[in-house]
Amino acid sequence: MIGFVGLSHLGLIYSLATAAKGFDVVAYNHDGTLTAQCAAGKFPIDEPGFSELFDEHRARIRYTSDETALAECELVFYSLDVRTNERNESDLGALTALIRATAPKLSPGTIAVILSQVSPGYMRQLRTELRELSPADFYYQVETLIFGRAVERAMQPERFMVGAYDRARSLPVPLQAWHAAFKCPVLVMGLESAELAKIAINLFLVSTVATTNTLAEICEAIGADWNEIVPALQLDRRIGPHAYLKPGLGIGGGNLERDLVTVQSLAARHGTEAGIVTAWQRNSRHRRDWAIRQIERAFPSKEHQAVLAVWGFAYKVDTHSTKNSPSIELMRALRRHRIRAHDPAAQIDAVEFPHVTIFSSPLAAAEGADALLVMTPWSSYASLPVKELRKVLRGRIIIDPYAILDEAQCRDVGFEYQRLGNRTFPKMVRKNADDGTAL
Repeated sequence: MIGFVGLSHLGLIYSLATAAKGFDVVAYNHDGTLTAQCAAGKFPIDEPGFSELFDEHRARIRYTSDETALAECELVFYSLDVRTNERNESDLGALTALIRATAPKLSPGTIAVILSQVSPGYMRQLRTELRELSPADFYYQVETLIFGRAVERAMQPERFMVGAYDRARSLPVPLQAWHAAFKCPVLVMGLESAELAKIAINLFLVSTVATTNTLAEICEAIGADWNEIVPALQLDRRIGPHAYLKPGLGIGGGNLERDLVTVQSLAARHGTEAGIVTAWQRNSRHRRDWAIRQIERAFPSKEHQAVLAVWGFAYKVDTHSTKNSPSIELMRALRRHRIRAHDPAAQIDAVEFPHVTIFSSPLAAAEGADALLVMTPWSSYASLPVKELRKVLRGRIIIDPYAILDEAQCRDVGFEYQRLGNRTFPKMVRKNADDGTAL
């Protein structure tokens, strides 16, 4: 029997993936209402493939708020998402409290693995307390889930990275058996190395994102097209076909920002140099505001109040999270305009955004607007007929950072179309000959 403690996004995904690999699972959370809803197939997350996986393997997973059920498990994963505060710092209080509350309930010889992302040094600091608190043997494992692709990543991981107090010892048999079911490489390392490994992965990703965004902006300025350059990079063996080369609006979500802040904190504490991290943050915030600059260029008059259609609040597709979302920052910055908005999953606070009206469909949100901004590249937006959009949108400006709409079709019907990595549209706003409204 394998247990999972903490049923946030991480715990829900990994517990179900474990059941799908043929193990019997106990999924524990102290909230009985949540566990009852999960048992009935009603989950607080929305991930592609999750509902289908649950329907197929629900017989192997038991959701419970009874912590004594953990005593049945020979392997237990702590799988609570670690939230970040307003400064993008990890708040490990809830995880620590959960460990303290449940670790004494584990049976002697149980193998306990913390999946939650923790800051370097956390496991070592907790070691003495855990020895007195629980008979279990604790390890750390790095999780690398991605919102919107979490089921895929959990079922087909690239590798597992395990931190051990003594990396010379073989991993316990129950943990080895769990690893074997996923058929991927297992890297065993020291605790601090494992704690830093996820941060290292994210920082390399950030460096690619920042480089891509920097060069894409140069393309916009000089008339080059970033899409034409990408194949040259993908065919370079030093970079490769899987490099992250799609321009974006900076770093969204919470995990990447958290890891940048963590490295800055470590550098300050130990006297190392991390100025490049500050540069990445600055680059990210500059690119985050790209769409804001396009609107200010299109509607330069401070007295003019435009009607803007905004499609998408979430920081990325297939999630309802708006943490560090470029769309949220855009709507905060453009308070002098009226905004008609839509998102198929995410929600916003009506009190914070009184200038924003929410509509049930993207075409309804676009009706009568002077410009459209596609801020989250939902696939449902790509399927909308451009000709229908042309009928409802009053203006002619489409700002589509991720190129979710068909650029050629947009230009064919008369839209002035702008995406990341290509020359921006003219600074002067053309006027409709009939009514003087902005095109």
